[in-house]
Amino acid sequence: MNLYLRYFDQETLVTSVDDAIEFLSAIDEIGMNPVLEADIRQYAEGDVFYPKRYKVRPRVYFIIIKTEAATMEDFKDKKALHALPLTSSKAGAPALVKLNEVRPGWYEGMIDFKRVLLVPGTGKFQYRDTQFVADVKAESGMDCYNRIVEHLRERVDERSQFPSPKGKNFKFRFLGAAKK
Repeated sequence: MNLYLRYFDQETLVTSVDDAIEFLSAIDEIGMNPVLEADIRQYAEGDVFYPKRYKVRPRVYFIIIKTEAATMEDFKDKKALHALPLTSSKAGAPALVKLNEVRPGWYEGMIDFKRVLLVPGTGKFQYRDTQFVADVKAESGMDCYNRIVEHLRERVDERSQFPSPKGKNFKFRFLGAAKK
């Protein structure tokens, strides 16, 4: 496993942690220390394949990316991407797959949204977290979401904010097939 390191326009692809530490030590602004060195070694030896970002000063970072690319050109051409294992179980399926799965019938949808309400006495408006639950006849989880939001848009202030159907603020469950 190789490491790609970048700090502004200074970048390198190294084959060992020692080379990475040597590269970073040559950059005065980074201020290599034993704690940072230990953390970099732990990242390189760990199972995490996500890029790691280290703060140098406010809004300034350097990054380290694990890669299987042998050369900088291969890395730039994205020829050695690390493939994440796919899960075959329903429980591990991405939310988007479940959301778009066509399964006509009744759904229970629950949405947490920001509703705009008038504050009595002050005449000002404020956002309030509001939960809405409904049983909806729909084709899929996404259709359930769209029908709930469409219903709410007709009944609440237009400045109210609705969450993404892919996020944690919308949940649904299939209740059963609709009778014909």
